[in-house]
Amino acid sequence: MTSRQNSLAQHFKSLHRPHHPLILANVYDGASAKAVAALPTAQAIATASFAVAAAAGISDEELSREELLRSAKAIAATVRPTGKPLTVDIRDGYNADLEAIVTELVAAGVVGVNLEDFDNATKTMYSAAEAVQRIETVLRAARAAGVPDFVVNARCDALLYQGSLEEVIERGRAYLTAGATTVFVWGGRSRGGISREEVVRLVEAFEGRLNVKALPGGLSTEELAEIGVARISVGPGLLLAAMERVTELARALLEGRF
Repeated sequence: MTSRQNSLAQHFKSLHRPHHPLILANVYDGASAKAVAALPTAQAIATASFAVAAAAGISDEELSREELLRSAKAIAATVRPTGKPLTVDIRDGYNADLEAIVTELVAAGVVGVNLEDFDNATKTMYSAAEAVQRIETVLRAARAAGVPDFVVNARCDALLYQGSLEEVIERGRAYLTAGATTVFVWGGRSRGGISREEVVRLVEAFEGRLNVKALPGGLSTEELAEIGVARISVGPGLLLAAMERVTELARALLEGRF
């Protein structure tokens, strides 16, 4: 299985192309994964931990290792028959559990992860050196499990915690050197993600190996592709839209307008 799985990982990695980005409609459970995976235009499937947690009725901060793995395995089982690659958002990897989590995910058929550089237990950023070591740990665990081309999307949260764009660039380059395929830079809702000027600088600094979150009213997927990013995701966007629709239909039903 691992030989076929590594071929899938290689395929997944090849989809990250500057100016021709991989677009991911992030899922959060088996039903959403099945719906997205059925779309011919969906080249790969990705989870978003915030949405996975919300689907379980808890906050992202409350999402346990056990619940994350349970959800990931259920989604993997749904996606596996489609032959499409699956990447899982593992937050910060739960510190000491990082290697074990990757090993379990590989066994379930996962070929990539999203890994944060913010320590959710201590509420502080990992040092750049620690973050690099953690990327290396993920890749080492995946290699040992038979998937040497495992894909790491290294999330850099420096802008969320008063860091500068220069710090993001320094960290991001180190993450790419450590083996990450792309760097995901999130600026937070309060600042509207990251600006066009920041995207341009980051694309130049990372040679296009940048993941940007698409936001309503923000840069379009076409604009991001033109600038040169390699990966675009939507985070919990699908779950939020689904919940709006559920509320709308439930209200109509309960008010006799269904």
